[in-house]
Amino acid sequence: MGAVKISANDSVELNGELVLPNTARSVVLFAHGSGSSRLSPRNQFVAQILQQHGIGTLLFDLLTHDEDQQYSMRFDIDLLTQRLLAATMWLQTRQDTQTLPHGYFGASTGAAAALQAAAKMGAHIFAVVSRGGRPDLTGEAALSTVTAPTLLIVGGADYGVIELNQQAFAALQCEKELTLIPGATHLFEEPGTLEQAAQYAADWFLKHLK
Repeated sequence: MGAVKISANDSVELNGELVLPNTARSVVLFAHGSGSSRLSPRNQFVAQILQQHGIGTLLFDLLTHDEDQQYSMRFDIDLLTQRLLAATMWLQTRQDTQTLPHGYFGASTGAAAALQAAAKMGAHIFAVVSRGGRPDLTGEAALSTVTAPTLLIVGGADYGVIELNQQAFAALQCEKELTLIPGATHLFEEPGTLEQAAQYAADWFLKHLK
């Protein structure tokens, strides 16, 4: 399994990478942050950790190359959400993934798209993890209707973003946790911090993607 093409609702084709371990019993869709792509080294690292735990992963570009050149489109949460929903539907029509429980992993602005999509998908999404995310951009109405167990992972030194996550956390009505990684800033570049975040994510998905 490897490179795939995902047809979005608006006649756009998105590049992706689907990896399904032989023992895969679930699959996680990744929603990257602004200015990033399916090639994000941080999301690639987290995906590898999930794969080692037998979790399938789909990393894909939320925007085309031309769209990504337009700064405003990187923050169009409604559009990013539509693209994530299109990728979810695509997985649900594939014979090798349609019966697997689905989860979302969102980073930065991708976390808002993941939570909006989870609110729309209801019981079809089993778990959500946000890493260094902006769940506040989801909107309080959508946050309050998310039913999937949600884990918000934030750098303990990511000042400003911590408070935004706390606000979003208060609006969530589902099973939820907010975890701070000591010493980590927004991109989790400090030694060992991304590993910690990835392990928290893996544990959350293993617990809830059943």
